[in-house]
This record gives sequence, structure tokens and C-alpha cells, in this order.
Amino acid sequence: MPFIRAVGAAEVVALQDGVGSFFKPRAEAFPDATAEQWRQADAFDPDALTADGQWLLRFRCYAVRLGGRVVLVDAGIGPAGSPAAAWAPVPGRLPEELAAAGIAPADVDTVVLTHLHTDHIGWAVTPAGEPYFANADHLLQRAEDAAVLAINPSLRAGLLDPLRAGGRLRLLDGDTPLAPGVTVLSTPGHTPGHQSVLVTGDDEAVLVTGDLLVHPVQLLAPELAYALELDPHMARASRTARLDHLARWPTAALATSHFGSAFTRLP
Repeated sequence: MPFIRAVGAAEVVALQDGVGSFFKPRAEAFPDATAEQWRQADAFDPDALTADGQWLLRFRCYAVRLGGRVVLVDAGIGPAGSPAAAWAPVPGRLPEELAAAGIAPADVDTVVLTHLHTDHIGWAVTPAGEPYFANADHLLQRAEDAAVLAINPSLRAGLLDPLRAGGRLRLLDGDTPLAPGVTVLSTPGHTPGHQSVLVTGDDEAVLVTGDLLVHPVQLLAPELAYALELDPHMARASRTARLDHLARWPTAALATSHFGSAFTRLP
């Protein structure tokens, strides 16, 4: 069964689409990380490391259930032949994970795409070019839509055009409330229009991060750049600001795409 965390009146459901090793040595992905920082990160999250010292990623999406609504954050690595197939462990298991959580694709009314990297959009559009979540608006920052040619040119025709043609693409400009206690946050840097989702209730908060931070080493040392960040300085500023903001809640947690655990308390 998927992991579920209650946040006020909402539930945040972790949905694991796949597990696999990164395609580069982690020292290349985080070239400035020191041996001591790796030691601390491995102690903090040993499940992010393979037996032979490679970076082991979970590929997660999250569903937020609130008052009859279902908001899906990210759409995973996708089926066999999806855009992520060149490097990610497709086919993914998102349909089975949703079913195990009691969620049908038709139940999803909103899909928040944190950004346009292929391991986050895989199930959004079927191979036939139809939205998989047929009843859902798909939310993307306007800056991300404008930068698609720099991020991945194939996704304009393969993802954005079908969503736009079906009236299912909604562009956002910065922080946007979705429901009481659920807000899309602009977190640029990893990509120009990267976004995350904050779920709050009373003294609780969960930040669904997307790739605001991709490895525990960046949680313990937020200043560390990731080699695939398009703007490392902006990514660092977004990461630091949002982690500082999240620390205001006594029981705050991160719902990350790639850490070993689905929900991670702040250190």
C-alpha cells in the first residue's frame, strides 16, 4: 500500500512509479560535495545508496486528497516507450499505485507538473496523444512552458501541444493557491519554471518538492549545486528560501521525488 501522511484535513499519498540507479556517478552529479558531506548524507538516508556506491533513486509522484478533490503532483516515468525510457526504469507502476490508493485516473481533477524533465511527465499523455488524466487540468508555470525548447524540445509536440489542444493546460505565474491549505510555489532554478506544492494544516506542513532538491546531500548542505540544474544560483536561492520557510512548522516534512523515504523530516 502507498505511504500516506495526514496534513490537517488533507492526505498526501506517496506513489512510487519505479526505482533505479542514476546514469552518472553521484560524484559527477554533485561535483562540489566533500567526503564528509557524503558520509553524513549516507548516514541520514542509507536507502539512497546501492551496495556498490551508486545513487539509487525512487521515482515518486504524490496525490493530495482534500474534500473530494484529488491533486496529482507529477506524472512519473511513464509506460514502456515513454520519453524517460532512455535512462529510467520504465515501465512505471503509477496506475497500479493509484489503484492501490483507491484513486482512478478519472478522479484526478488537477495535475501539477513540477517541471518538464522526462521522469516527471511520463503518464501525462498516452502514446495515442490523449491526456491520461482526462478530467484534469495540468498546471505548469508560464516560464516553464516558454523554456520547453531549452529543456526538452520533443515535449512541445509530445506533451504540451496535446494538453493545450484538449484545453487541459493551465499556465501559472508564480505562487498560486489551489485549495485551502494547498498552494503551488514557484521554485525556479532546476529549470526556469520549476514549481513545488505546499500542503499545510495547523502545525503541520508537507512540501512536495519535485526536484527542488534531488538527493539528501542537498538537504544537509543546501548550497550544493546539482550538475543538471539549469541555473544553480537560482536553484540554491529557491531551495534555501523554501526550506527556511518550511522550518516554521513544528512537524514539517519533505515529500521528495527521489529520496529513499517518501516523507523526510527536516534535520
